[in-house]
Amino acid sequence: MPTIALPRFAPALLALAALFPLASCGSAQPPLEQGALWGSSIGGDFTLVDETGKTVHASDYDGKWRIVYFGYAYCPDVCPFDMQRLGQGLKLFAAEHPDLAKEVQPLFITIDPERDTPEVLAEFTANFSPDLIGLTGTPEQVKAAADAYSVYFAKGEVNENGGYMMDHSNAAYLMDREDRPVALMPIDVKDQGQAVAAELAKWVR
Repeated sequence: MPTIALPRFAPALLALAALFPLASCGSAQPPLEQGALWGSSIGGDFTLVDETGKTVHASDYDGKWRIVYFGYAYCPDVCPFDMQRLGQGLKLFAAEHPDLAKEVQPLFITIDPERDTPEVLAEFTANFSPDLIGLTGTPEQVKAAADAYSVYFAKGEVNENGGYMMDHSNAAYLMDREDRPVALMPIDVKDQGQAVAAELAKWVR
């Protein structure tokens, strides 16, 4: 991949959605009907830091539906476009289902903790949705979270100006109130968020 120094909002173009390992969840009952990710090993606890500098865990969001996305604030195209469609979808969903929309927590987890401080993430997420929360942490914490979600990422070459790009899989996981994987959000559909809103309406109760 190119390693030119680019400003904020930067991308990684590998999607590994089809490679997620599946595992049995015993007798647990799926929400409504089985989603594409139901029974997979996606997700798990994490320890990260939010935009205010507070340490948070996956369990802090229990009781809410979650949309979990891994990216980075200096991504020049993929991440901001994905977040734009996600933000538009959340807004459309809130217009139709205001009470249910309050039960959805979107999370943007960085794969570039070296540059994505809480302050940088706060600035980035504010561009897309007031509900979107950015999370960062130590490199070890970020890798552990990425591994839990089967997310691939790798740092590109550092150029003469100190800039670099990150290669990463991009997928938005819908997790239910008990942190079980349900579906992949259609953030790659090039619309004004209608596909995201429809997917939320299908699952969130």
